[in-house]
Amino acid sequence: MPSKLDQLRTMTTIVADSGDMESIRAYEPTDSTTNPTLILKASQLPAYGHLFDEAIAWGQRTGARPEAVTDRLTINFGAELTRIVPGRVSTEVDADLSFDVAGSLDKARAIIAAYAERGVPRERILIKLASTWEGAQAAATLQREGIDCNMTLLFSLPQAVAAADAGAFLISPFVGRIFDWHVKAGGGPYSGDDDPGVVSVRSIYAYYKTYGVKTVVMGASFRNTGEIEALAGCDRLTIAPDLLHKLADDNGMLARRLSPQAPGPAPARLTLDEKRFRWLLNEDAMASDKLADGIRVFAKDLRTLRDHVSRRLAKAA
Repeated sequence: MPSKLDQLRTMTTIVADSGDMESIRAYEPTDSTTNPTLILKASQLPAYGHLFDEAIAWGQRTGARPEAVTDRLTINFGAELTRIVPGRVSTEVDADLSFDVAGSLDKARAIIAAYAERGVPRERILIKLASTWEGAQAAATLQREGIDCNMTLLFSLPQAVAAADAGAFLISPFVGRIFDWHVKAGGGPYSGDDDPGVVSVRSIYAYYKTYGVKTVVMGASFRNTGEIEALAGCDRLTIAPDLLHKLADDNGMLARRLSPQAPGPAPARLTLDEKRFRWLLNEDAMASDKLADGIRVFAKDLRTLRDHVSRRLAKAA
């Protein structure tokens, strides 16, 4: 019997949720995704010191500010990942731009230009934007410009609908963080099928497939293999190395749970404008809490990474 990971590959595109390139090489995912948290962890590993050293040397040579050097470090990691995975690499717009359409557009275009300078075409990159109203508006413009977007920090159907209305290439609903919120609120215990994060992704998947939405659904932020198995057949799943390892070591039977031909019952179709979006998000305590918390966490990790770069620049001076 093939491993559950190999069985999963036959029905779902596997994406590595890691900045650790050795783990990515080991499990051969199609795509890879990064965020400030993952890059912060990976940048402190000796194996990736050369990527940090190059960014610091560039900063010294050009007199660039720590923010620009941090951006270069991010592109260093992303460009390296494009040499490992055959598909897309997701690169995040700064979390502190989550409510800034113009700022998000400028940053996204700068990311694409920086990759182009290294010979990486835009077709290999996904721009990650927070699933705020402003993030969706930025995505709509970028998609029209031929820049594909990955809507992250997504916890609810209204966010998924806003992303679809924007024509976003892909969404990343955060299964594990939805689970965390409900457990903290006193819910559970949950199995794979009644896990609230799994239920949310299944609902979004059914909505997209029923109403002909082309946006890709990529479940993310898993806490255990049960959540992954309950979403087998989803368009894509982004999985951390420890869970990839567990799936690779398990030779049990893996059943397909999601299919575009039989997506399951879909929620009623939503029509959104800004007021309606904000109201529905406000009415969902979990989604509004986790969106705000996720932006804060990514912004904090970005500041920490920039501080780390600042110290390295000062030491090298």
